Amino acid sequence: MKRPRTSAQKLTLALALPLALGAPVALSLLPAAPAAAQQSAAQQSDLQKVNAYIRAVTSMTADFTQTDRNGQALTGKLTLKQPGKIRFQYQKGVPLLIVGDGKALTVIDYEVKQVQRWPIGNSPLGALLDPSRDLSKFGKVIQTGDPSILSVEARDPKRPEFGTITMIFQRKASAPAGLELYGWVALDSQNNRTSVRLSNPQFGVPVPDSAFKWTDPRPKGRAG
Repeated sequence: MKRPRTSAQKLTLALALPLALGAPVALSLLPAAPAAAQQSAAQQSDLQKVNAYIRAVTSMTADFTQTDRNGQALTGKLTLKQPGKIRFQYQKGVPLLIVGDGKALTVIDYEVKQVQRWPIGNSPLGALLDPSRDLSKFGKVIQTGDPSILSVEARDPKRPEFGTITMIFQRKASAPAGLELYGWVALDSQNNRTSVRLSNPQFGVPVPDSAFKWTDPRPKGRAG
């Protein structure tokens, strides 16, 4: 399996993974979201449900499968704790770790002993990791043809360099806010596309802050 050449490309792989959850979902990554006033009442209701989901899921663990645009896949464990904390622990043998500590996303490549950081708000994942954001201002509902599936695209039309995330939910009465996150498709400003599929989600689980610590592999490294 080829590995990405740079940490920036690896971050794209993690943040941007096509979704095939059960049956494949066809997605269109459309231009910037229209003004909220132009959206239908149904769309606004769905965006409010996604807002409610993000606020309701204070913590979560799940297995993930990450697929890049070439079809190469990696698996691992995702741990999330709001606000802003996330960890992608990759499968054994992949010397890569991605951690969000509430302020920044850090990519740690243990193979080349490289560490890079980006503000969470500058990545497509910012829409998922900030409960205070209002999706009605920068999100739009994408029609999937399946009433049980809700697809929402989020992008900041004023900051296209931050990329686009399309979150895919299944409507499920027993899940937080009636939605269960299947995964997402992220597209950066260079059109690098990555899809993440989630499985076995567990909500409201105890997650210590130590889960978002990391060991710096650089010379004279220290805990992150």
